Amino acid sequence: MTRWLRTNRVAAGLLTIIRLYVGYLWFMGGVGKLFGDKAFNAAGFLKNAITNPIMDKATSELVYPNFTAFLEHFALPNVKVINILIPVGELLVGLGLIVGGLTAIATFFGLMMNFMFLFAGTVSTNPWMILFGIIILLGSANAGRYGVDYYIMPYVKKWFKLNNKVKVDA
Repeated sequence: MTRWLRTNRVAAGLLTIIRLYVGYLWFMGGVGKLFGDKAFNAAGFLKNAITNPIMDKATSELVYPNFTAFLEHFALPNVKVINILIPVGELLVGLGLIVGGLTAIATFFGLMMNFMFLFAGTVSTNPWMILFGIIILLGSANAGRYGVDYYIMPYVKKWFKLNNKVKVDA
């Protein structure tokens, strides 16, 4: 199945449809946060994720203690930076997926944001977007075949080949 996703033209077409859909969701999420009626502020979300973390019902222990500590000691004190990173990140992930440019990288960062939202206790559309993101990643470069990746991936591959050659002194 993975081979089909990575090489088949029909798979590339299906991946393009999925990529455009997920890209649209990310892009509109970023646009809404950047240009919406209210200024985006993650402080309330972060405070709620810290005060109401995901708990194991059987043991009453934190399920993601490291993530909760990260939110409390890094994200919340730096909320001004987070308020920029989230909407700009959503916008760039969406743009990358829509144009099919650096598709795997855009998908990776989209998946990272989805997982962060899940760790914080938000379900929403995140499981669906994770599922679609994994399908896009499995398709790898074929997911961007009908996009900008078609033109830039040969140069990226050439660059990696040139920079991965081992130089041996004689």
